[in-house]
Amino acid sequence: MNPSTTDHVKIAKYDHPTGGWGSLKSLIRRARAEGLLMSGIWNTLLRQNKPDGYMCVSCSWAKPAEPRPFEFCENGAKATMWDQTKRRCGPDFFASHSVNELLDWPDHDLEKQGRLLEPMRYNEVTDKYEPVSWEEAFRSIGEELNKLDPKSVVFYTSGRASLEASFMYQLFARIYGSSNLPDSSNMCHESTSVGLPECIGSPVGTVQLEDFAHCDMMFFFGHNTGVNAPRLLHPVEEARRRGVPVITFNPLPERGLKRFKNPQDPREMLSPGPGTKMSSDFLQLRGGGDIAAMTGIAKAVLALDDAAKQTGAPCVLDTAFIEEHTHGFDAFEAYVRGTSWKHIEARSGLKQADLEHVAYVYSRASAVIGNYGMGLTQHRHGTENVHMLCNLLMMRGNVGKRGAGISPLRGHSNVQGQRTVGISEKPELVPLDKFAEFYRFEPQREKGRDTVETCEGVIDGSVKAFIGLGGNFVRAVPETGLVEASWRHLRLHVQIATKLNRSHLIPGAVTYLLPCLSRIEKDRQATGEQHVSMEDSTACIHGSFGYRPPASPKLLSEPKIVAELAKATVAAKSSIPWDEWIDDYARIRDEIERCYPQHFKDFNKRFLTPGGFHRDIKASNRVWETPNKKANFKPPTALETDPDVDTARPGVLTLITIRSNDQFNTTVYGYNDRLRGIYGTRMVLLMNDDDIRAIGLREGQEIDVISAADDGIERCVRGLRVTPYSIPRGNCAGYYPELNPLIPLWHRAEKAHVPAAKSVPVRIIRPE
Repeated sequence: MNPSTTDHVKIAKYDHPTGGWGSLKSLIRRARAEGLLMSGIWNTLLRQNKPDGYMCVSCSWAKPAEPRPFEFCENGAKATMWDQTKRRCGPDFFASHSVNELLDWPDHDLEKQGRLLEPMRYNEVTDKYEPVSWEEAFRSIGEELNKLDPKSVVFYTSGRASLEASFMYQLFARIYGSSNLPDSSNMCHESTSVGLPECIGSPVGTVQLEDFAHCDMMFFFGHNTGVNAPRLLHPVEEARRRGVPVITFNPLPERGLKRFKNPQDPREMLSPGPGTKMSSDFLQLRGGGDIAAMTGIAKAVLALDDAAKQTGAPCVLDTAFIEEHTHGFDAFEAYVRGTSWKHIEARSGLKQADLEHVAYVYSRASAVIGNYGMGLTQHRHGTENVHMLCNLLMMRGNVGKRGAGISPLRGHSNVQGQRTVGISEKPELVPLDKFAEFYRFEPQREKGRDTVETCEGVIDGSVKAFIGLGGNFVRAVPETGLVEASWRHLRLHVQIATKLNRSHLIPGAVTYLLPCLSRIEKDRQATGEQHVSMEDSTACIHGSFGYRPPASPKLLSEPKIVAELAKATVAAKSSIPWDEWIDDYARIRDEIERCYPQHFKDFNKRFLTPGGFHRDIKASNRVWETPNKKANFKPPTALETDPDVDTARPGVLTLITIRSNDQFNTTVYGYNDRLRGIYGTRMVLLMNDDDIRAIGLREGQEIDVISAADDGIERCVRGLRVTPYSIPRGNCAGYYPELNPLIPLWHRAEKAHVPAAKSVPVRIIRPE
C-alpha cells in the first residue's frame, strides 16, 4: 500500500470557533503542500466568486452582487488550491504504476498526484494507462458506442460541469438514444426535487440571498454549514448581530453553527473573544428524528393558536394564507393533533418543553427561513422530511414573501443548474418536443436510469457502458463492494476529469481517461476566450471567467470534449452545429434560452450581471405550479423516517455518514478534521460514551463495523477507531465515502431513491 503522508493520530476536543486563525493557518498549510505558497494563488483567490471572476469549484452558495474583499471560505480556497496545484500526473506517472497497484492507494494520495495532462487509454496487457491522441480516443469511443444498445449506456454528470457543457451533454445522450442521465443530485437532494414540487410546485427553493437580510428567524435542519457552505455563515452572523433567533437541529454539535469568528473582520480576529454565537438554540435530536421534532413544533404552534383564540389575541396561524393559498391543512392538523407527545419525545430524543420553546419563538417571528441539508434528504422518508418542513413554514405563511421561505442548501457548485438545462432521467422534466423540433431528432421518451438504478444495472449486467462527466461515481455510491466487483464487466468506461481518482482505476473492456480544463483556467476557442455559467443554490445564474493558464496545452474544455464525442458518435443524427457552438459559447447560451425561455430570457445579456439573475421561480411569488394550483400540506405517514432501521435490536446502532472540514464530497484534501478535533486519520467511528460502555469497548480501540441489514450480503469496513463524541445514544458517525460499503443499495428514499446514508443500521465487531 502506498504510504500516506498523514500526521500521527490525535484526538482532542476543539473549542475554537469556525473561521478565525484556525482557517488562515489551515490555508497556509494547504498552499505550502500544493507548492503554491509563493505563487499567484492569492491573486487568483481574490477573483473567486467575484462578478468578473470565476465561480467557486466547490459549494453552490450564492455569489453576491457586492462581494467582500475575500469572497471565499476555507474549503472554497482549499478547492482552488487543490485544483491549481503545481503537481502533475502525466504519462511518466502511469508508466511507473500499474492500475492494480494504485487501487491500494488512499483517495487523498491518488488526487494528490496532481492534474492529468493528456488523454490515456487503459492497456489490459500491461495493466497501465498509456497515452493516446485525442483523435484516436474520440474515434474509438464513438465506434464502441455505436456497437451498443443506447439504453445500456449511462451518461453521468457530477455537479462541476457548466450550464453550457451540461446542455450539450444531455443533447448528445438523447440524440444517441439514451435517457440514462443520472447526476450527483440523485445522491443528495433528489428528495428535494421530488418533495418540493408536491408541496409548492417548484423543484428548488424560494429563498434568495437578499432574504437573509430581512428575516427575523431561521431554522437549520441537518446541515453542517461550517463545512459544506461556509460563506452562508456571513449572512447568518449578520442576522445574529441583529438579534435574529437561529434554531438548529442536528445530531452532532457542528462548530459552524455554534461559534464563528469572521476572518474578514480585523477587529474580530484580533479580539480574544470566542466569536459570534451562531445558534440561539442548538438541539441535538436523534438521527432521523426530524419529522418527530417538526411535528412537535407544529403541535405546540397549534396549542398557541388555540390559546390565542380563547383570549381573543391574534391568531398564531396565518389563516389568510392557509385559506387562500393552500390545500390539505385539515388533514395535516388532524395528524399533528393525533400524535402524542410521548411518541414525539421518544423518536426525536427531545423534550416537549424544548420543542414548545421553539414553537413560541417561531410564533413571534414574521419572516422565517427554513434551511436544510442532507440530514433531511438522505433517509427512507426523506421526501416526507421535506414535506414536513414545508408544512411547518406554511402554517405561518413563511413561503413566498420577503425574508422567508424554504432554502435547500445544495452541494456541488452547479448541481442544481444541470437539472435546469436537461440533465434528468425523467422525461417529463425536459422539453423533449422542443428538442425534437429545434434539432431534428426524436428523443427517447422512456424514463432513464437514476444513480441507484445505474448501480443495479451495473450489478445485473444490463448497463454496458458508463461515461462520466466529472465525479468519482464508484466511490460515491452505496453498495461499493458489489458495484466495484461488477464494474469490470462494462464494455466501455470513459471518464472526463481533472485529477486521478478511484473510479478511474476500475477499468472496463475499453477504458479512456480524458483530461479537461478546470473552470478556473482560460478556455480559448476560435472566437477568443470563452465564459461559462452556473446556477447557485438560490436559483441565480452567474457567469464564470477562466483566469489561470491551463495545466497542460493538451487539455480540452468540457464543452469541446462533449462536442467531439458527439461528432464521433451521432454526427449526422441531428441538425446541431457542434463546431459552431464550440467556436463561441454564446451560441450555446442562445440555444438554452430558446429551449428554456421562462428562465433564461436575454441570457447572454444578463448572465454577467453582478449578483447574477434569478430564475423565474413562481412559488417565490405565491404562484403554485401544482396540479391543483395550491400549496399543499402533506402529512407524513409516520414519525419514523427510516422504518427498516430496527434500533431496538440488541447491538444495532444507526450510522450517520459525515464529511470533514478537510474534504469536499469525495475529494479529501487531508487527514485532519480540525473542527471535530480529529487529526491524522479518517478511520474513526464517533460514538456516545454510554454506547461504548454498553458494548464493552474502550476509547482508541480498533473495531470492524458490519451492516445490520438482514439480506444475506456481507458488508464490512475494517480498522475503525472508537472515538467518544457528543452524539445521541444509539447513533454513531463516520466519514463518507469510507463507510459507503455499509449502505445497502435498497436502503434509499422510497420516492427519490437517494441513498439513506444518514440512517444506516450497523453492528460493531471486535477483531480477533
